[in-house]
Amino acid sequence: MRDDLRVGFALTGSFCTFEQALRAMEETVREYPNLVPIFSETAGGTDTRFGRGEDFLQAAAEICGHGVIDSIRAAEPIGPKKLLDVLVIAPCTGNTLAKLANGIADTAVTMAAKAHLRNGRPVVVAVSTNDGLAGAARNIGELLCRKHFYFVPFRQDDPEGKPTSLVADMTKVTETVTAALQGRQVQPLLLGPASR
Repeated sequence: MRDDLRVGFALTGSFCTFEQALRAMEETVREYPNLVPIFSETAGGTDTRFGRGEDFLQAAAEICGHGVIDSIRAAEPIGPKKLLDVLVIAPCTGNTLAKLANGIADTAVTMAAKAHLRNGRPVVVAVSTNDGLAGAARNIGELLCRKHFYFVPFRQDDPEGKPTSLVADMTKVTETVTAALQGRQVQPLLLGPASR
C-alpha cells in the first residue's frame, strides 16, 4: 500500500465501461488509498441505459472517500498545487484522446491532464473507443510517442462486430499505474482476443 502517493482517477464518456472502471477504481484504491475521482462534465452529467450520472459520481466519491472534481475550475489547481503524482484516465474515449493529442483542455479531465503534465508527471490512459483502429488511431500513436503517457494494455473488444473498436483491460489499471510511476510501460501493450 502506498498512501504517500496521490492518484487522480478520471472517467470520460465511454458509459458502457463505467462498471469496469469503478471496479478498477476499487482495486486501485486498495493499493493507493489517496485516490481523487475526476469526471468529465459529460461523464458525470449524463444519464444513459448504463446508469445515471449522479449515481456514478456518488459511487466514485464513496470508493475514494473524496469529493469528485467535475469542472475545469476545480481541475486547474492540480498543476500549480502539484496535487497528483499520477493521473489515470479510465475510460479514455476517442474524443478525449484527440484532445490530449492536440493540447485541448476544455473538460475537467483534459484540464486535469494539462495541469498535471506541466509537472512532468505520468498520465495513464485506458483507451475505450469504437474508432481506435480508424480515426482515433493517429491520436493513440501520437500519445504513444509522447513522454509521460503510459497505456493500459488494450485489445479489440469485438473484432467481428466492431472491427475498429479498442478497449483497455481494466484489470490492469493498478499494474499500469505502478509501472508508470517507475517510468515503465507495462508489456505486452497489445493483448489477444478476450476469452468468451
